[in-house]
Amino acid sequence: MPFIPLSAAPAEGTILDWNAALTRRLRSRGEDAPASTPPALPAAVDVPRIERAFREILLAIGENPDRDGLRDTPRRVAKAYGELFSGLSEDPSRHLATAFEQATQQAVVVSGIEFHSTCEHHFLPFFGKAHVAYLPSSDRVVGLSKLARTVDVFARRPQLQERLTEQICDALEEHLAPRGICVVLEAEHLCMRLRGAKKPGAVTRTLGVRGHYRRDGDARREVMSLMDIRQA
Repeated sequence: MPFIPLSAAPAEGTILDWNAALTRRLRSRGEDAPASTPPALPAAVDVPRIERAFREILLAIGENPDRDGLRDTPRRVAKAYGELFSGLSEDPSRHLATAFEQATQQAVVVSGIEFHSTCEHHFLPFFGKAHVAYLPSSDRVVGLSKLARTVDVFARRPQLQERLTEQICDALEEHLAPRGICVVLEAEHLCMRLRGAKKPGAVTRTLGVRGHYRRDGDARREVMSLMDIRQA
């Protein structure tokens, strides 16, 4: 995949935006992107660039980036960012593309999926548990671990919890076409615990529902009871 400089990428940074940027870059060279090519994703993190930027941050806060304890910190941060934001270079379709033959009319529920993400407003972590349910529409179901991996793909990006919830729903809807989807995220945000309001222990819950679970309140309450979600 050709490398796309950050300056050439659209501001929004979505997969579709990156794909559009790649297509324009190829066409500027007189090339066409193959129709079978999967959506283009950002290249791996630019480690030297992050090292230089973080060194500047250390200087800006009044620290000495050359002292013993900090000399290798910019490199460590760059490597950590490669892991924390690995979802930017990963396509969720590769986890949801493999399904198994199994006739069922029952909901598939995986609850208590631990996740860690980074709030895009202050670049501080938020973390908690995801509860994912879908109602199959055919005789095919996806491996349970693939639901957890799908959560991780979207969590390992600069995020908002509200958007993370919707992106998980969107991926399930696009690749599984189920009759119903219900996704609940429960998370604590360090940007609310360590700064600003400074409210430790506050938990943010977001709910995404599609199809049958949006239309049928009884079905929604039933599947949320299977998730062990407390409802008012």
